[in-house]
Amino acid sequence: MAGALALAACRPRPAANEAAPPPGAPPKVPAGSSLAAAVAGDWRSAADKARDPYRHPAESLAFWGVEPGQTVVEFWPGAGWYTEILAPFLAGAGGKLYAVNIEAGEPPDPAVAQVIEAYKRRLRANRRLYGEVEFTTFGPTSGPVAPAGSADVVLFLRNIHNWMAAGIAEKAFRDALAALKPGGMLGVEEHRAEAGGVQDPLAASGYVQQAYVIQLAQEAGFRLAQASEINANPKDDHDHPFGVWTLPPTRLSAPRGEPPSPDFDHAPFDAIGESDRMTLRFVKPTGAAATAPAKAPPAQ
Repeated sequence: MAGALALAACRPRPAANEAAPPPGAPPKVPAGSSLAAAVAGDWRSAADKARDPYRHPAESLAFWGVEPGQTVVEFWPGAGWYTEILAPFLAGAGGKLYAVNIEAGEPPDPAVAQVIEAYKRRLRANRRLYGEVEFTTFGPTSGPVAPAGSADVVLFLRNIHNWMAAGIAEKAFRDALAALKPGGMLGVEEHRAEAGGVQDPLAASGYVQQAYVIQLAQEAGFRLAQASEINANPKDDHDHPFGVWTLPPTRLSAPRGEPPSPDFDHAPFDAIGESDRMTLRFVKPTGAAATAPAKAPPAQ
């Protein structure tokens, strides 16, 4: 499935040593903690924190309307860069996180399966920090990602290009709409193509036209609430030999699937930093009905 290579490139983190707490044990993140406190948490790795200047997690989550005690759905979390912030923040105030992993293929991709299992083990091993995260799936044949009409916020974090390549982008927006409460928010972060170009339907470069994302959302039934330049990068000219993956953090030096090139000069691309990104907030209209059965997704 498209996106499998991107997910497999994420290195699994070691599972935490802490066992599940006894019933009634307090969470590590106190109720009322701010997004900034969750971003600064000492459980986050130095490598993850080093990306904060490019991803602006506290500002982005606030823009998307994430608040304590909410139910949030995160599509395709990969190794968990945003989960490390979201799960403790939500758990500290009795909120809920649905982690929507890649639907297993036939046969399952071993590298993808390794990343997903490491992700699940880490969260399950430290419920005191992360809370009771619910694991569901999204893919070509998947069912509801969360109970219909239950979510306050759904997050699409740099994955729309993967779904375009797999032919499931429209389904992602429909599944998000079904999961959200009327008035709920869809937050989008995506590599942004230079405006005015022709959209490659497979998004082979990893970049997507902002107007195209807005069109996909509106066709699914969303209304654009606001666009932000929080994650813009004017240094990114969107033209790189191996697409967006030439830039940090992936830093390809050869086409995907080929060995790295020892002669490739990373310096000009490292100087750009991470990609130029759109940051969008959509709302499910209050008159919109859920489009999926009102039942919980199967537990994993």
